[in-house]
Amino acid sequence: MAMDKPVCLIETESDGKLCVQQSALQILLKIEQPVVVVAVVGLYRTGKSYLMNQLAGKQTGFALGSTIESKTKGIWMWCVPHPIEKETTLVLLDTEGLGDVDKGDSKHDANIFCLAVLLSSTLVYNSQGTINNNAIEELHYVTELTDCIKVKSSNKNVDESIEFVSFFPSFIWAVRDFTLELEIDGKDATENEYLEFALKLKHGTGNNVTKYNLPRECIQKFFPSRTCFTFPFPTAPKNVSRLESLNTADLEPDFLKVTDRFCKFVFQESQTKTLKEGYTVTGRVLGNLAKTYVDTISSGSVPCLENAVIAMATIENEAAVKEGLEVYKSGMEKLKNSFPLELKDVSSEHQQLSNLATQTFMKRSFRDTDGTYLNSLKENINNLFEGYLSLNEQSSKSKCEDLLSSLTAQITENLKQGLYTKPGGYKLFCKDLEDIVEKYNIQAAKEVKAEEVLEEFMKQKSVESKAILQADKNLTEKEKKIKEEQEKAALLNQEIKAKEEKQRQLEEKMEAERRSNEERMIQMKQKMDEEMKLQRLEAERAMESKLREQAALLEKGFKDKADMMTREMDEFRRQRAEAESNRAKEFAVMIENSNKRHEETMAILLQQHREQMQAIQGSSGCRIM
Repeated sequence: MAMDKPVCLIETESDGKLCVQQSALQILLKIEQPVVVVAVVGLYRTGKSYLMNQLAGKQTGFALGSTIESKTKGIWMWCVPHPIEKETTLVLLDTEGLGDVDKGDSKHDANIFCLAVLLSSTLVYNSQGTINNNAIEELHYVTELTDCIKVKSSNKNVDESIEFVSFFPSFIWAVRDFTLELEIDGKDATENEYLEFALKLKHGTGNNVTKYNLPRECIQKFFPSRTCFTFPFPTAPKNVSRLESLNTADLEPDFLKVTDRFCKFVFQESQTKTLKEGYTVTGRVLGNLAKTYVDTISSGSVPCLENAVIAMATIENEAAVKEGLEVYKSGMEKLKNSFPLELKDVSSEHQQLSNLATQTFMKRSFRDTDGTYLNSLKENINNLFEGYLSLNEQSSKSKCEDLLSSLTAQITENLKQGLYTKPGGYKLFCKDLEDIVEKYNIQAAKEVKAEEVLEEFMKQKSVESKAILQADKNLTEKEKKIKEEQEKAALLNQEIKAKEEKQRQLEEKMEAERRSNEERMIQMKQKMDEEMKLQRLEAERAMESKLREQAALLEKGFKDKADMMTREMDEFRRQRAEAESNRAKEFAVMIENSNKRHEETMAILLQQHREQMQAIQGSSGCRIM
């Protein structure tokens, strides 16, 4: 999905409320690819939009503005093909400038900042001048994130910020109009060293020290991946207001170099957006996330990661069922054009399409912890299968009836002409009937309704046969009785054959269901292993980040804070182990429930099997153990 220009994704309405724009939402809902989401935040009039335009590979697009007014209202979106990653969409989010004096609403700014954090995989904070205490204090929104974001719906008055590192975006601080030398204690420093130096904590316990340390601690704690870029002035001050209209030759070479380095870094290092627990976000999921978060904020509530994941799981799992069914129906509709077919051919195609539908479902579904949606897919597929079997049987029945109609054309004509009412007519009738049955059995040998239609045909012809038998003067009464008994035996034999064929077909259906269930179990296990692997990787990344921060604290002499982090990490490990254990238990229950439902289905089929066997026993007059 490539857009010619940005559109407003989240609008700030006249009353200050946020609202997702339907036109932008529809764009996202059509994007099936994974997305890398880069959001820029910062004070208004600091040149945020210029960086977004450069990432889009365009000179213009996001409004830059040339006055002291904030041009961007709400959050604007631009979706472009990722320049490096194939089959990936780059989503750029340009946010409303923070600290707009005309707006004067810090809560609104906090919501914009919060949404940028929740929606992005890379967060760019744009500021001017230097990273001094004032610049860090202007980023006070980071200290409010614990009040603006909840991880779990059940946790009340619990510090969940230790888990933020698991799903927060990587952090880039873009310092604009930077004029200082990159030196620390008289030695050359890199941009990242400059950032870490600015985030250095002070020793002490007073209020001023706590106030000084708080935003720095939050940045270090919440954003494990931190990078800094320092941009020199782009051009002469008089030209800054028309930056988007300037030619490359009018811009400072050093500014262009940093801009190029910044863009390459974002393209190479920004990760695909994931939900908590490692689920890959597509454009469609991003759109639903934006809607969920904005609706939550507009209602006066706090966005909750757990609730958002549950909401996304519901949306995605319902869609996954529909997609799986569409795959199955599409394949069976093509097969329907070839009806009638042997049952084994229909069952085989059903088996393959059922597996394919399950695979399609598994690709999109997540957190189907109790197997509700997978079971829904299974039941819908089984219902559809029964429908297609019925259509195949109807088609087979029509073909068999048409075949018999064609084969009996001559015998019908003979009846009209009274050919069988003469002496010896019964023998001639039986011979013609035997020829018809022989030809029918050859031509209808593979039809699922062959035996049943033949049974009905023989019942109908038995009436004519009796009349012809009684009228045949060449036969004695004794011979007629013998012939009657032979006809009854033949009818009974055909009835048994028809019921045995039904039994065979039922057994074939049972075998198809058994194989389908085995395949579902295999795919469920693979899905569970995949989700568990993602959760472990997420936990490992979070723990690595915590260990790096702890090592830095110890190196700088903050033993108390390092000890506190040890306790936090122990609690984090405990929670993760508990979550993994619960997930394993949930999966075990899901398997148990799935097996139970399978057993119930098989029990129904077995009951049908027994009833048919009893019917065969009753017809044959013998007992089958």
